[in-house]
Amino acid sequence: MATVAPTHEDTKHLRRVSDDLPPTPPDSDTNSDSGKADEHHAQQFVKAEIPLPPPTQPPTEVLEPDKKTPDSWLPRDPRLIRLTGVHPFNVEAPLTDLYNEGFLTSPELFYVRNHGPVPQVHDEDIPDWEFSIEGMVEHPIKLTLRDLLEQYEQKTYPVTLVCAGNRRKEQNVVRKTKGFSWGAAGVSTALFTGVVLSDLIRKARPKRGARYLCMEGADKLPNGYYGTSVKLNWALDPNRGMMLAHRMNGEMLRPDHGKPLRVVIPGQIGGRSVKWLKKLVVTAEPSDNWYHIYDNRVLPTMVSPEESANDPKWWMDERYAIYDLSTNSATAYPAHEEQLCLVGSEPNYRVKGYAYGGGGRRITRVEITLDKGKTWRLAKIDYAEDRYREQQPRELCGGTLDMEGQEASHCWCFWNLDIAVHELAEASDIFVRAMDESMNVQPRDMYWSVLGMMNNPWFRVTIAKEGDYLRFEHPTQPALMPGGWMERVKKAGGNLANGYWGEKLGGPEAEEPVTEVAKEVPMTKEDLKNMITIDELRKHDKDEAPWFVVNGEIYDGTPFLDAHPGGAQSIVSAAGLDSTDEFMAIHSETAKAMMRDYHIGSLDEEGRAALSTNDVQPDGQAEPSAVFLESRSWKKGTLHAKTTNSWDTKTFSFKLEHEGQTLGLPTGQHLMIRLRDPVTREAIIRSYTPVSETSKLGFMDVLVKIYFDTKERKGGKMSQAMDQLPIGHFVDFKGPTGKFEYRGRGICTVNGKEKRVKTFLMICGGSGITPIYQVFRAIMQDQEDQTKCVLLNGNRQLEDILCKTDLDALAKDNEKKCQLRYTLTKPPAEWEGLRGRIAAPLLKEHADRAMFGEGEAMVLICGPEALEKSVHEALLEIGWKDDDLLFF
Repeated sequence: MATVAPTHEDTKHLRRVSDDLPPTPPDSDTNSDSGKADEHHAQQFVKAEIPLPPPTQPPTEVLEPDKKTPDSWLPRDPRLIRLTGVHPFNVEAPLTDLYNEGFLTSPELFYVRNHGPVPQVHDEDIPDWEFSIEGMVEHPIKLTLRDLLEQYEQKTYPVTLVCAGNRRKEQNVVRKTKGFSWGAAGVSTALFTGVVLSDLIRKARPKRGARYLCMEGADKLPNGYYGTSVKLNWALDPNRGMMLAHRMNGEMLRPDHGKPLRVVIPGQIGGRSVKWLKKLVVTAEPSDNWYHIYDNRVLPTMVSPEESANDPKWWMDERYAIYDLSTNSATAYPAHEEQLCLVGSEPNYRVKGYAYGGGGRRITRVEITLDKGKTWRLAKIDYAEDRYREQQPRELCGGTLDMEGQEASHCWCFWNLDIAVHELAEASDIFVRAMDESMNVQPRDMYWSVLGMMNNPWFRVTIAKEGDYLRFEHPTQPALMPGGWMERVKKAGGNLANGYWGEKLGGPEAEEPVTEVAKEVPMTKEDLKNMITIDELRKHDKDEAPWFVVNGEIYDGTPFLDAHPGGAQSIVSAAGLDSTDEFMAIHSETAKAMMRDYHIGSLDEEGRAALSTNDVQPDGQAEPSAVFLESRSWKKGTLHAKTTNSWDTKTFSFKLEHEGQTLGLPTGQHLMIRLRDPVTREAIIRSYTPVSETSKLGFMDVLVKIYFDTKERKGGKMSQAMDQLPIGHFVDFKGPTGKFEYRGRGICTVNGKEKRVKTFLMICGGSGITPIYQVFRAIMQDQEDQTKCVLLNGNRQLEDILCKTDLDALAKDNEKKCQLRYTLTKPPAEWEGLRGRIAAPLLKEHADRAMFGEGEAMVLICGPEALEKSVHEALLEIGWKDDDLLFF
C-alpha cells in the first residue's frame, strides 16, 4: 500500500491531543486515511471546551489572626494553611482542595508569598496607579494603569505560578534550611489578563549593551522595596509569555496577588513575578536588590547555613540564582492518611496528581513505580493548556485569547494511572517522577541546599497494610503540621539521607552508603519515649515547676531557674508555651547540648496542633491593658520614628497600643524584640533595654547600634533589619526578662532574692550602656536615693560614646554620689579622660575591691563578650567575688 507523506497542515493537528495522552506516543498513521484522521483531530479541537475558572466566593470577613497585623483590612479564605505564623501572609491550600478545583485555581486558594504587609490600594486610585520604564532605554516611559488599558492590546493566557520553595518541608525534615516549610501545594494556575511585556519594552527602545530587566514593587520591606530581574532577551521574546497583568480569572487582581498590577513570568519561579509593580529598569547587570541577591538561590549543597551567613560571596554569584523551574510532580490521590478498604473495593484504584516543567518545556511523560524504581509504568497525561491553544482567537476574561503560534508550555498538567488494588496491597510505596521534552527528569535523591529551594526528588507515598485497609502517607505536611512518613522515619532513628529513604536494605547489618548531611546538636534523650498531653503541660505553666516546649519536645526548667543567665523569669515566661522561636534564635550550640538534661518527653500530636497557632496575644480584652508588655505572649508595637544619632547609631521610637499605656518594664530589665528574616522567615530575636523613661506614656525609645556588613565580616542581622524598617511597621515585643531589678534606694533583686547595695561599680562598653543607664538614671533622679555609683564606660572613639549628653547631665547634678569615667582606645589629641581598654591595668587602678570599703557593693557589667570575659578575670584578681558580679 502506498504511503502518504504528511503535509504541514497534517502535522499541525498531530502535534497535540487535548485529552488523556496514551501511555506511549501513537504510531504514525501511514495509510491513505491519514487525512481523515487529521480532519477528526481538527474537529475535536474546535469542539473541545476550555476549562473555565472555578466558582469563586470572595472572602468578606477579616480573619482573627490578621486583626493585629498590618493586613487587618484584608479578608482571606480560612482554608489556607499559614506557613509563617500570623504575619506576613504566606500560605498554600490543602493539596486535595487545590487538585479538586481542577486546572484553574480560584483566587481564594491560589498560593500566596508575601514578604511583608500588603500595599492597600483603593479602587478609586487604581486607574491612576503609575509605573515607569527607565534605565538603559532611549525613550523612558511613565504610564498609568488607565494608559495601559487604553493604549495597548490586552491578552489572556493560562499560566501556572510556582514558589521556588514548593516541597521545601521535605528538605527541612532532613536538615533545617533557612526557609519556611512549604508543602506540595505552592503551585497554582489562573487565567491572567494584561499586556505582553515585550510590547512595552520595545516601545521604550533598550540601548545597546542592555542585558537585564529589573523590576520593583510597592511593598516596602526591612531591606527596601522588593525587586528582582530577568534577562532582557527573555522579556523581549513573546513566546515566553511574560506580561503585566491586571486581571486574574476575569476579575481584578486581589490584594494578595498584586492588585492593581503585577508581572507574570511563566515557566520561572514565582519570585520573579513581582507584585504591585512600580518600576521596570533596563540595565547592563542583574538587579542589586537585596531580595534578588539573598533570596531565590540554590547554593552548593556543601555550603552550610553558618558558612552562607559568614561569607557573602556565595550570594553574589549569579550562577546560583534560580530562574527556570525544575521538572516536578506530586501525588494528590491517594491523599495523606487516606484509607482504602480491601474488602469489596473496586478492582483498580486511580492514582493521580500534577506535574510541571520549567522554561516553557512540556512534560512528556510521567512514570510510576511500585518497586522503588526497578520497573516503571507510564501514566496518562491531561494537558488542559492545549485546549486553549487550539481555540480560534476569541475574547476571554477581558483580553484576547490567541495561543495558536505559542509553542511553549506554561502550565501544569494532571496525570493519572489505574493500578490494581491487589498490586497496591503488595507494595510498600508509590513513587512518581516526571520528564520534560528536554529529557530533564526528576532525580531519585534530594539535593539539599541552604534555602531549600527547587526540591524535586521522586515524590513518595508510603503504603501500610493495617488489617483489611491500606493506609497511605505523604512525605510531609506543610508548616508545623505534624505527620508524614519522613517525620515518622526520622523519629524512629532512620537516616533520611542514606539513599534509601531512611530504610536499610540488605538486612539489618547492611551499611548505609551515605552519611547524614550534617549532625545537629541532640537536645533530647534518645531512649526517652514519654508522650505528654496538652493538659499535663498546662499544669506546669506557673513559676513553681515550669515546663516549656521546643520543637515539640517538653523540658522541665525547674532545676535551672537559679542558674539561667537571663534569670528565672526567662523560663517562667515560657512555661506552658511553645518557645521554639525564642530558644533557637538566641541560644548557642552549648546551650542546646545542655537541653538533654532537662528533657522529660514529647508533646503529643493533639498538643502540638493546639500550640501551633499560639503565637500572638489572644483576643478577649474589652479595653486595652494599662501595661504594654506581656511576659507570656508577643505584643505588637508600631515604629513611630527613627532618629539618627551617629553614622551607626539610631534611636527607634515605638508607639504602644494607646496613649495612656506604660511599657511595664522594671528598672534594669530587658525586653525581647522579634523580627522575621525577610527571606527565610526565621525569627530574629534579641534583647534590648529601652532608654526612655519607664514611666513614659504611649511610647518607648530603643537605642540601637547598627552593625553593618563589611568585607571582613557579616554584620548584625537584627540591627540591620531594624535599620531597614519602614515607619508604620509592626514589631513584636515580649517581656520583661532578666534576673536583675533595681527597686530603688539601694534595694535590688537578683533572681527574686532581695539584696541591699550601698555602692554600684558599673562597667560597660559600646551599646552595653543601655541597661546600666537605666539603673544609673533611676539612682541619680531620686534625690532620696543615697546609693553611690562609679561608672566606667569604655569605647573606641569619642563619637562612639552613647547617651553621653544625658550621662554628663546626670553626673553634674549628683557629684556627691557619682563618679563618671570614660576611657577611649583611640582618643582625640585633646582628650582628658582615661585611655586604653577596660582590662586588668585600668581596673586595678580604678576598681580595686578595697576602694569600695567593707559595705555592700555590687558590680554591674554589660558589653561585648570579650570585654565581659576580661573584666571577669581581672575583677577576681583584685578582690571581687563572683557573688558580687552581675552580667546583664
